[in-house]
Amino acid sequence: MPRKTLKQWLPTPTRIREIEALHVLGDWIYQTNLWHINRYSASMAFFVGIFVAFLPIPGQMLVAAVLAVLLRCNLPLSVVLVWITNPVTMPAIFYISYRVGALLIDVPVQVAEFEMSAAWISTRIGLLWKPLLVGSLLCGLLFGSLGYTAVHLLWRWRVGRQWRRRKLHRARHGLPRTHRTPRTDTKPAPGGE
Repeated sequence: MPRKTLKQWLPTPTRIREIEALHVLGDWIYQTNLWHINRYSASMAFFVGIFVAFLPIPGQMLVAAVLAVLLRCNLPLSVVLVWITNPVTMPAIFYISYRVGALLIDVPVQVAEFEMSAAWISTRIGLLWKPLLVGSLLCGLLFGSLGYTAVHLLWRWRVGRQWRRRKLHRARHGLPRTHRTPRTDTKPAPGGE
């Protein structure tokens, strides 16, 4: 995955400092290793962000930030990916998660008609919470793992392609493999012969 493309999509540390929910975490979330983009940090951030996006809990951005700090992955990418579940996608994602959970724990699906109201949710929460939680955890783990694997493999493929292009370019133009100057001293390294 190209580092420059990811940096264009991600918010800056200044923008993250403006999010009031993250003030609870203090200044240690601004450590440079949490803002660095490499294969591990991007792949793990995709896992964290997608996993937390499937959790039916309030404060998903805060949970993603805490997990990013604990797993030492890219913090802004983890927090941004939580917005996979937004007001438009949330009903479909949670309904699918509920259906998966109901299938797994072998309970009949109780949702005939869905209403986005506090009264409907409060009367049905006793029947819905267990399949929703099981399905959300499973879907979060599954899709988070797929995100991790896709970014990891895409990153490796892109780096390999860049190396092959560089090698081909050097071969075509007769350039040396490296641009380092050869060592001229013949002294052995300290401790060696």
